[in-house]
Amino acid sequence: MLLLPPTAPVLIYDTTLRDGAQGEDISLSVADKLSIFARLADFGADYIEGGWPGSNRKDAEFFAAAASSPAFPRLVAFGSTRRKSGEASSDPQVAALLAAGTESLCIVAKAHRWQVTDILSASPEENLAMIEDTVSFLSAAPNSKRVFVDLEHFFDGYKWDAGYSLACCRAAMEGGAASLVLCDTNGGTTPWEVAEITAAVVGEFPGVGVGVHCHNDMEMAVANSLAAVNAGANLVQGTINGIGERTGNANLVSIIPSLGLVMRRTLRCLPNLPQLTDLSRFVCEVANQQPRASQPFVGKSAHAHKGGLHVAAIQKNPYSYQFIDPADVGNRQRVLVSELSGRQNILRQVKEIGLGNEEEWAGGKASLILERVKALESIGFSFEGAPASVELMLLHAGGTYCSPFRVLDFSLIVQDTHLDSGSRVVEKQRRRFGINGADASQLQSGSVRATVNVRTVNPKILLPFPECELSADEDPVIERLDVSDGNGPVDALSAALRKGLEPSFPHLRGVTLKDFKVRILDDSAATSAAVRVLISMEEESSGKTWDTVGCDRNLISASMNALVDGYEYACIQHSSACALCEEPEAGMKLQMEKA
Repeated sequence: MLLLPPTAPVLIYDTTLRDGAQGEDISLSVADKLSIFARLADFGADYIEGGWPGSNRKDAEFFAAAASSPAFPRLVAFGSTRRKSGEASSDPQVAALLAAGTESLCIVAKAHRWQVTDILSASPEENLAMIEDTVSFLSAAPNSKRVFVDLEHFFDGYKWDAGYSLACCRAAMEGGAASLVLCDTNGGTTPWEVAEITAAVVGEFPGVGVGVHCHNDMEMAVANSLAAVNAGANLVQGTINGIGERTGNANLVSIIPSLGLVMRRTLRCLPNLPQLTDLSRFVCEVANQQPRASQPFVGKSAHAHKGGLHVAAIQKNPYSYQFIDPADVGNRQRVLVSELSGRQNILRQVKEIGLGNEEEWAGGKASLILERVKALESIGFSFEGAPASVELMLLHAGGTYCSPFRVLDFSLIVQDTHLDSGSRVVEKQRRRFGINGADASQLQSGSVRATVNVRTVNPKILLPFPECELSADEDPVIERLDVSDGNGPVDALSAALRKGLEPSFPHLRGVTLKDFKVRILDDSAATSAAVRVLISMEEESSGKTWDTVGCDRNLISASMNALVDGYEYACIQHSSACALCEEPEAGMKLQMEKA
């Protein structure tokens, strides 16, 4: 996207390591926090809040470990105002804050009169003294260069008693605060209220830095943050991917490109915006969170087009149905194939795969594929989440492709030493393992043994060296019958299939099955219902992932179909020229046809 001249710089204050870590199911080790800190610094966040050193040992260890980082000057230690009826100079929590050694400090202070009297149980006057005393003491510390003040519950407090909330701002400013951060702590303020109140604070304290800290309880944290900036705020606090307590914090992954690409604000991190998608997924990985496909800007589906009319339009001009170039944020445009697709969806895939002869596809072959997709989806397949299966379908339809292997047959045997007659089976296992009905998921399943008979190309054909040519008595293809045990049928089938394939395709040793999903398509049909299986695989060396689909009334057959597609896709990613032919797959095709 062509950027207009940037205006009005805005500071990005990341609190993923402190406020974000308070989200449910998120637990970051010291090593996790150090790795995220390094990535945030490389990306260009102006300030990175590392944690609350006075609250737990782990955060204190993190600040000590981070002290040797070149990015340490951007690290912020978080704490609170001093206790009631005390002095900041003798408060242990304030001392721990200084002991972190950071140049920037942030304290949280109550800015809502009702919260002060009824929750903090302090007088309004005492709270003002706590704010000014703490900020003044920290600002005067030898190594302290700036103190941010998070004015907790500010927007709610302003609506309750505007005069008192502004008095809290004044106390912080008189203590020497570098920025007054207005907090929508409960996430219940609307964008128009945020804009009005922020503008009032900016007007009341000209020349003083004003920031905003929003929570997402009404799913308006991003909108509220942008409204505050538009009203004069010059600092935004938030977290990567919006992680945080309850429904989360303001999502910096949406705020940063909105500020830089849409509102044309100057950001330190703007040159690194193409790293945004990788940063988002990195934090998901470290925090053990599943990336959200529909997340704006960086999600897998953020620039995915499915409707035939949309795809036809973006073929003419990509901005017909998107307002940025996905590459601006490190993402990519995707065209999905489904029953809602048009011919342009198919033709776009053909072009991306590089099948050539686009006129032949446009002349009728694309329409045939589209009809096949619609027919398959009408019986339960879903191809929009399985692009690898779509690519294989197109390769097979192209007329010049031959599968690198063929599964001839397979079988399964369940071996369960715990089996008993009738309804006593489950009860017997519950007694044996000492668990109740609520813990039935812990029941151990019996071993499953899979046998797979697969035909593959002789490994010598795939090696591009003259000495690997077949002798007169050697077969161009090999049939293997392999057996493997597994924790379940899919695990056993996958292991047996790999045994048969790896001699011809050794790179499969680096391929892992990452995810397996089953969906019942007709609840009313009970055990005779059709099922759809989606499988995700990953190549460890490159990090590349692909998804395949299978559908059948037989769960095992549906699973095997998806597995075969997954491993076939993995094989063709590494197909190479053989000694018999100049082209990558032609030698393989020749020998399989001879067989």
